[in-house]
Amino acid sequence: MEEEKAHFSIKDWSLNDRPREKLLHKGSSSLSEAELIAILIGSGTRKMSAVELSRIIVNDAQNSLDILGKKSLKELMKYKGIGEAKAITIAAAMELGKRRAMEMPITLPKIKSSNDAFKILQPILGELPHEEFWILLLDNSHKVLEKKNISIGGITGTLVDTRLVFKKAIESGAVAMVLSHNHPSGNLKPSHQDKALTMKLVEAGKLLDIKVLDHLIITQQGFYSFADEGLM
Repeated sequence: MEEEKAHFSIKDWSLNDRPREKLLHKGSSSLSEAELIAILIGSGTRKMSAVELSRIIVNDAQNSLDILGKKSLKELMKYKGIGEAKAITIAAAMELGKRRAMEMPITLPKIKSSNDAFKILQPILGELPHEEFWILLLDNSHKVLEKKNISIGGITGTLVDTRLVFKKAIESGAVAMVLSHNHPSGNLKPSHQDKALTMKLVEAGKLLDIKVLDHLIITQQGFYSFADEGLM
């Protein structure tokens, strides 16, 4: 208990090292990642403030929130001064940031290129350790009406029910769609099954007058577009 009392509390920090006050007077965008994390954890250790501890954590993550967000609770708790409660707080904040990125903006985004679709789908699929199949349902102007998860699989594949794909499209009133799934391995090369499924859905879409515009294979760092590669 004595060591806990010796921890630097925010109220004991110098005026130049108080991120809460800085946020209050200058706004959240003025704070560094380390300062924002310091607000979350509240206190450091006997030898360093929360800001100093947070700087070490961010530095060890190569100054990348993406890398930090992938750290497990056990990895975060390796830092002296980061117990279970603080590790959970950091993990929760990282997850909120991820979910915010996944949310649709109020103005419906319009798909003009494969990269537009990738920007929407990457936060959903890019970091998953297993395969999932999603579709973007579009109106006549190619604005996104909905994004739907069709199936969840394992590390190497996922099954897709053609009937379910078009059931979702009809329910939303979509006239077009973009198909997508991820490759956890990071390999962007489409498999024979990927190509066969794409052609099957394209042909089914023709019968229902719902155009399949593209099929994206998503990884954390990039994507493969069937349309861009002339496979549609």
